[in-house]
Amino acid sequence: MVIAAVAARTARITMGILVNVLARRRVGKVARESVTLDLLSGGRLVVGAGLGSLAAEFTAFGESGDAGQRAARLDESLHLLDALWSGEPVTVRGQYLTAVDVTMRPRPVQQPRIPVWCGGRWPNKAPFRRAARWDGVMPTHVSYGLGETMPPEELRAAIQYTREHRTAGGPFDVALEGRTDGAAPDRGAKHVTPYVAAGLTWWIEALGWWRGSPLDAMTRVRQGPPALTHH
Repeated sequence: MVIAAVAARTARITMGILVNVLARRRVGKVARESVTLDLLSGGRLVVGAGLGSLAAEFTAFGESGDAGQRAARLDESLHLLDALWSGEPVTVRGQYLTAVDVTMRPRPVQQPRIPVWCGGRWPNKAPFRRAARWDGVMPTHVSYGLGETMPPEELRAAIQYTREHRTAGGPFDVALEGRTDGAAPDRGAKHVTPYVAAGLTWWIEALGWWRGSPLDAMTRVRQGPPALTHH
């Protein structure tokens, strides 16, 4: 709902959710909503998907919090979502998900599909092998929490591992959340540059509750992004 509001007030920016915990969503509903949003925004949507870091998000509602089950449901959900976006008849009978002769149209604006970026907590390897099968990755790190950004060398290692497991061509994005100083002359570009050198394609300015008030967040937004110099 929030992303739909963003789409209605903007014309050029790319939008995404970091991340959608697909294992606790009805994939048919997500497929319908994401296609609608992609059409209404003119093809500006990215779908972020992840395992979910808190088992309580599942167990509080009587669902299994087992990480293995969540991972299996996530993988099935991603493949079903991709199939439903195709606009062709879909029949899937998986361990957790079923769809029998379902055709969803219209198709998304973006082809061959809406980009899917997968979250992962490095140095855990499985989430990065999953991301390698899709269109992008959003790394975090087990040793760094809110307000901390994983070091560039750790990001480089995560990117290298992911690319080693790529089986398809096409663009592959790397998004990282971190914090820059908007009051600096270069708006924090010096901080971001080592990450770009490591293979970063999207810098996500962290504007969570831990950073300050909504007013503080808007102040940082108005200061603009890091002033990177491209060679």
